[in-house]
Amino acid sequence: QVQLAESGGGLVQPGGSLRLSCVRSAITSIRYVNMGWYRQAPGTQREPVASISADGTVHYADFVKGRFTISRDNAQNSVYLQMDNLEPEDTAVYYCNGLGDAMLNRYWGQGTQVTVSS
Repeated sequence: QVQLAESGGGLVQPGGSLRLSCVRSAITSIRYVNMGWYRQAPGTQREPVASISADGTVHYADFVKGRFTISRDNAQNSVYLQMDNLEPEDTAVYYCNGLGDAMLNRYWGQGTQVTVSS
């Protein structure tokens, strides 16, 4: 069983920054897991935002390149998403998950709400 706990969301003005955190609790260490951040805006499907593999390789959706940075701390069983220069279009609930688990649509946490508004 895997439990995911996201935090760090909030209300921020356009151009502002937030840092999201995700703690993964499981029998297997996060160090072996390719992890990702996803988001879901009202009325839309959940979409991938960024990913970081077990060896540290990162990938970003085109709409966040140059603004968001994904990182991981295996000792803390955590992944992070630094979000800078936020735009109103970034408003959504943000989730983390293992890439494989995300494809199987399992183990989703509650997510953390990010609202970008003046």
